[in-house]
Amino acid sequence: MASSSNRGGGFYGAAPYRSSEGLSTRQGAGSDEIQLRIDPMHADLDDEISGLRKQVRQLKNVASEIESEAKFQNEFINQLQMTLIKAQAGVKNNMRKLNKSIIQSGSSHVLHVVLFALFCLFLVYMWSKFSRR
Repeated sequence: MASSSNRGGGFYGAAPYRSSEGLSTRQGAGSDEIQLRIDPMHADLDDEISGLRKQVRQLKNVASEIESEAKFQNEFINQLQMTLIKAQAGVKNNMRKLNKSIIQSGSSHVLHVVLFALFCLFLVYMWSKFSRR
């Protein structure tokens, strides 16, 4: 469009000649003014500009929706992290209490757990034996 600074005495390298898109420039009354004129045969540029504005508006809306969703998910992750930290603290506290009770009561509870497991396995074995018949 206005890439050649050798042609004519255009403003900031803009040539006063007609460009291929139907735009033309000419120097205004003051030396620092430029007048831009769009030919009527390229009036569909207004429609294109309106369409582009609509698309930009839609993209802004999508970007704001993405931003709000990201904020929501970030808050949700922070809440999950806090819940996880609390759960870890609770498990650690309970493990400490369990270790204290194991030390205080000795190893008799281990014997009870093993006996309970054997009893459960015996029940499953008997149930499987009688269910085959």
